[in-house]
Amino acid sequence: MFNITFYLRRLHSLVGLFMGAFLMMHIGNNSAVLLGPDVMNMVIGTLDKIPMYIRLPLELGMIAAPFGFHALYGVYIALQARNNPISYGYLQNWQFTLQRWTAWYLLVFLVWHVYYLAVHTRITGIHLCFEFLQSYLSNPVYWVLYVLGMWAAIFHFANGINTFCMTWGIAKGPRIQMVINMACMGFCGALCLETLALMLVYILPIF
Repeated sequence: MFNITFYLRRLHSLVGLFMGAFLMMHIGNNSAVLLGPDVMNMVIGTLDKIPMYIRLPLELGMIAAPFGFHALYGVYIALQARNNPISYGYLQNWQFTLQRWTAWYLLVFLVWHVYYLAVHTRITGIHLCFEFLQSYLSNPVYWVLYVLGMWAAIFHFANGINTFCMTWGIAKGPRIQMVINMACMGFCGALCLETLALMLVYILPIF
């Protein structure tokens, strides 16, 4: 018998990895700010050179559509979850709970982020550049929300890799599962430090 839930969950995890790859590329582009405002503006300028008739279909087909599916089906999964990290304070139970909590935060954060920096700026003709981002993120509330948003996305992706390996039978047995979990959390910590470093550039007189 065809089990649609089984295949939807597998597709959901695969799309999550694809979105994680986009996250890595996004962090890589934004890390250009660590090399200075001119380098950051050069990266933004290179992306702006892509014609809109090519860029918009790519954004809708390769970013918006996968994200929409992952988010909507993720909401369905999250609503079914029973989070109880206090009664069952195991590490994996906390990770399970954080996976759901970060998903809810990301759902709101990414809608705001995409609307303001992709939709609103295009409608109003605002040119994205280091100076604009520095002015925008000089608001301490926005800065904190953005740091939390990036950390939430990083944890969600890193922990998603861990659960992907278990769900797809890549990690069989408690020892290899522990090793992969530790590697994923180390990967998460390293990326969180990198994003904190690049975010500090916008509020500290480094350049």
